[in-house]
Amino acid sequence: MERLYLALAAFLLLNIAVGLIRILRGPTAADRMVAAQLFGTTGVAVLLLLAQAQAMPALRDVALVFAALAVLATVAFVKRVASRADEGESP
Repeated sequence: MERLYLALAAFLLLNIAVGLIRILRGPTAADRMVAAQLFGTTGVAVLLLLAQAQAMPALRDVALVFAALAVLATVAFVKRVASRADEGESP
């Protein structure tokens, strides 16, 4: 089962690499933010898989912190875009 967890973690890391392309090429700020959310969600999943595969419960705590930070980053992005929309600027 440990090999399956590690293989899934490797696959998720490949998804992060593809998301990096979207961040670099994304036509809009929203596309970039969705890719950044992908990083947060996938990073949490990778940490949870590694915690299970390596029997390291501390990684679950790190994953929880990453999940909270991803939510805060999303809220900050939405506030930034909303304030720019109120001022009449483009995101």
